[in-house]
Amino acid sequence: MEKQFPRTEIGGKSVSRLIIGTNWLLGWSHRTPSADRAIKAKYSTDEAFLPILEAYQQYGIDTVMAPMDAPFVHAIRYAEEKLGKKFILIDTPQINVDDNPAARKEAEARIRQSAQNGCEFCLIHHASAEQLVNKNKGIIDRLDDYTKMIRDAGMIPGLSAHMPELVVYSDENGYDVETYLQIFNCMGFLMQVEIETVASIIQHAKKPVLNIKSMAAGRVTPYVGLTFNWNVLRPIDCLTLGAHTAEEVHEDVEISFAALEHRFPNLEKRASPVQSQAAFGKG
Repeated sequence: MEKQFPRTEIGGKSVSRLIIGTNWLLGWSHRTPSADRAIKAKYSTDEAFLPILEAYQQYGIDTVMAPMDAPFVHAIRYAEEKLGKKFILIDTPQINVDDNPAARKEAEARIRQSAQNGCEFCLIHHASAEQLVNKNKGIIDRLDDYTKMIRDAGMIPGLSAHMPELVVYSDENGYDVETYLQIFNCMGFLMQVEIETVASIIQHAKKPVLNIKSMAAGRVTPYVGLTFNWNVLRPIDCLTLGAHTAEEVHEDVEISFAALEHRFPNLEKRASPVQSQAAFGKG
């Protein structure tokens, strides 16, 4: 049995501190349309997802974050049946936040669908949540309406907070939010303010933070991105890790363990036509 990854607790629910990211499984590469299409072509059947989900489960990494649409949920259920292990699902749904009865009914239906898909957590997608931010008043207008919908559906509420003000305003106003999803990486990729500022927001957040984009969508190597982020996050926080193959999962988990244990990871040397270069060292 492989060494099991540490866990934390969010809203009374135990989750793995390393969370299965899905951009490189569902086709959102943040790189090129051809990369997106290649991802979707590779992961087009339930069977295709199984090896990578199994690789995560070997380390007790059982928590998945994604916009949980029906095909992907079906692939997860297929993996659960084959592996005999359950996954904890974090949905990030985009909802209609217009201030009228028809829009609220539509939002409630989408949230209920999340619960019907077996999701334990519902983090309102940043594209929806950010529409409610009022910087002048320092509030997230009508957020309580949607967190109540989530609670009523039997799930734990959270915010996808690409905009860092969502974390600050939620904490200051005491909204019913149990966790935050926040972009953070050593390049500042997609971040709206400086790296140091987001690091401080994470350190002072009143609830666990789920870090995303640690490798800046492939713009830094796993060693650089993961080592940097794990040394900033608190023991209560999580890091969302996307991978494209099972082999990548094993490499990235070893890098993550090494960062948490303050040691150098046990990895192969990089490939080269000439391996016997002194610059490569003897390790």
